[in-house]
Amino acid sequence: MMEVKTRPRTAQTLREALEDDIAVGRYPPGSRLDEVTLATRFAVSRTPIREALIELSVAGLVEIRPRRGAFVRDIGISRLVEMFQVMAELEAMCVRLACRRMTAEEQAVLVAAHEACILAADQQTPDDYFHANERFHEAIYAASHNGFLAEQARALQNRLKAYRRLQLRVRNRVKGSLAEHQAIVDAVLEGDAEKAENVLRSHILIQGERFNDFVASLDGAKASLLS
Repeated sequence: MMEVKTRPRTAQTLREALEDDIAVGRYPPGSRLDEVTLATRFAVSRTPIREALIELSVAGLVEIRPRRGAFVRDIGISRLVEMFQVMAELEAMCVRLACRRMTAEEQAVLVAAHEACILAADQQTPDDYFHANERFHEAIYAASHNGFLAEQARALQNRLKAYRRLQLRVRNRVKGSLAEHQAIVDAVLEGDAEKAENVLRSHILIQGERFNDFVASLDGAKASLLS
């Protein structure tokens, strides 16, 4: 029987917990996410559960059907890879523009976000690293000074949030992520748009060994649920 959590949870915390559960297959595609059951599991009222489900719906992980409830959408591996490919191009465009347009203050924000990532990695706090990583990428979106492009990047980032977080659990991925962040920061501060674009594109893409590790992490997480 699943242990009921007794500490207070916000809608954001609930959303992240459900994102993880969906990403690792605890709730397979087509599963109905019952508000009452979830409220009991997390020891909260139905209100924050409902808010979390609405956020997941906006992110594209959940479909809310009138008078029927919320259901997990089916996002296959091939679809995920396609989404990561588009994400890589969007972020590459953002950093290319940021190299030309960002202010000294925006550069400082990017460096501070990178330093927060380093601190979280040193302290081995994966959730803190993930949130610092989000701030790092958000700094690049904002510095592009292209509102529409930033909106599209944020929207797709939200849809991939669960899987981007899961990627960071792959062995040595955080270390690799930090090295890539450093290369991005260096290129941005040097004003080398081409280098920044190429490094960031590779940073987002899941291919080759990273793709195999990512799929293995999904399979491993699912297997642990069944053991």
